[in-house]
Amino acid sequence: MTITIRTARAEDEAALAKIDERTWTSVVSPAPPPSPGTPFFDDDTRPEDFLVAEHDGVVAGYVRLAEGFGIPAHRHVRVIGGLAVDPDRQRLGIAQRLVDAAVAEARQRGARKVTLRVLGHNTGARRVYERCGFVVEGVLRGEFRIDGADVDDVLMAHPLA
Repeated sequence: MTITIRTARAEDEAALAKIDERTWTSVVSPAPPPSPGTPFFDDDTRPEDFLVAEHDGVVAGYVRLAEGFGIPAHRHVRVIGGLAVDPDRQRLGIAQRLVDAAVAEARQRGARKVTLRVLGHNTGARRVYERCGFVVEGVLRGEFRIDGADVDDVLMAHPLA
């Protein structure tokens, strides 16, 4: 089993969109499911903002690493704004490899902190983030109403300094 991590390329778009469609549930996102045929990349979501995992040469997942607020006072922070692994390739350590790679990339870009938001009931993702060094910095209680229940929005961070 070979897992490699690289920067996304425009030609990854169809594979990444398919992973998005296959992994969306109300456990992982408060947003509506992605519509089939919707472009994965656009003006605000560019290939260079993503790291892609390949498992035995096949696109198996991604992590989005973006700037936070577009102001000088926040330039030292990078934000993980999405993480997904193909359901057929989960439980192979791909998510952890992607998060570790995103943290390393953020450090290389001069960041002193990486942040993310994760739904409180997404315990699998929270465990991955904790294994990668993220800690809870805050909880927005009942921030989302999903499937008739109030769901917390958990703010996590990994200091790099």
